[in-house]
Amino acid sequence: MPLSQISMRKGKSKEFRRAVMDGIYSAMRRSFAVPDDDRFMTFSEFGSTNFSYGYRYPNVDRSDDLIIIQITASNNRTKEQKLALYKAINEELVEVGIRPDDIFINIVEVLPENWSFGRGIAQNIE
Repeated sequence: MPLSQISMRKGKSKEFRRAVMDGIYSAMRRSFAVPDDDRFMTFSEFGSTNFSYGYRYPNVDRSDDLIIIQITASNNRTKEQKLALYKAINEELVEVGIRPDDIFINIVEVLPENWSFGRGIAQNIE
């Protein structure tokens, strides 16, 4: 169960934000073995004073259309699956009109027992 947190500057339409979330979910389904309906995402928008980043680090040409995607997931994916996910997200979001240099992805891995999907239990281990 990945949990995706998407951050960007204010000013995009709700249709754009929905397309970004749909694209990320589609990429996770294709490359990360995410099951149907396993979709948990938040979207945060920031004014320019609360959204700071390096325009050129490391040798990438970012613009103010940068989208930062942080995906928290159980630590059971291979390196190949992660690389496939980066590529799939890039492909999906380029279709939405986002430049490849404006797609920043970070995966945070956690142990299976670090999830409770509800009811006060750890479904992955109980």
